[in-house]
Amino acid sequence: MSDAILSVRGLSVRFGTLAAVNDISFEAERGGITSIIGPNGAGKSSLFNLVSGALRPDAGRVIFDGRDVTGRRPDRLLAAGMARSFQITNLFFELSVRENLRLAAQFVEPGSRLGALLRPVGASRAARARVDELTARFALRERLDELAGYLSHGEQRRLEIAVALAARPRLLLLDEPTQGMSHTDTQDTAALIKSLAGELSILLIEHDVDLVMNLSDHVIVMHQGAKLAEGSPQAVRGDPAVQAAYFGEGAHAAAH
Repeated sequence: MSDAILSVRGLSVRFGTLAAVNDISFEAERGGITSIIGPNGAGKSSLFNLVSGALRPDAGRVIFDGRDVTGRRPDRLLAAGMARSFQITNLFFELSVRENLRLAAQFVEPGSRLGALLRPVGASRAARARVDELTARFALRERLDELAGYLSHGEQRRLEIAVALAARPRLLLLDEPTQGMSHTDTQDTAALIKSLAGELSILLIEHDVDLVMNLSDHVIVMHQGAKLAEGSPQAVRGDPAVQAAYFGEGAHAAAH
């Protein structure tokens, strides 16, 4: 890829005798959607944790926007322009939609971020504008004063993506964003993710193979901690090893 915002080079991590991620290398194109698929235990979430700073690798490097950020803490990566959502919804359920977004949006407010967190929402003009922008885009405006814990599952997942976007990242990591969603919510979320491409770069873990193939510019297939294949959706679908592992009989079950 000619313009990679993320370059992963020889990334590895072991948990005891288990090689959870074994010498993985790939690039994510600026403005594109790069997806990672594979069965449970393939190492997808461990790879995400290495890229996002939740885990330190035993070997390899993570280059983000031309800078080596290997092992950098998640808060420092967020400040540098990399944000992530989680497989399990990660919100303040006892706070409103507005307050969840306001806390995340303080990164766009000039001055002390710690001080900004303690201000009332009306005192943070940039953050308030960002909250308005995101609730309109994510169809959450009518839920602004609803507690996050009372939202439907689909609304919670949309809110989590909005929270991850509040600080205006250049790279967004989405971990199973449609997990547990209805078919309609899945399709709506897929369209939303597709609409974000170009504005920012997206690295996606997703269990729905058809959704991945329809959304992605580039697909990486993991198996037992290693990279099995990568390429365009068409090339990956046509790869004999991938067909045997994922697109044969029971492919959708295997992809979970």
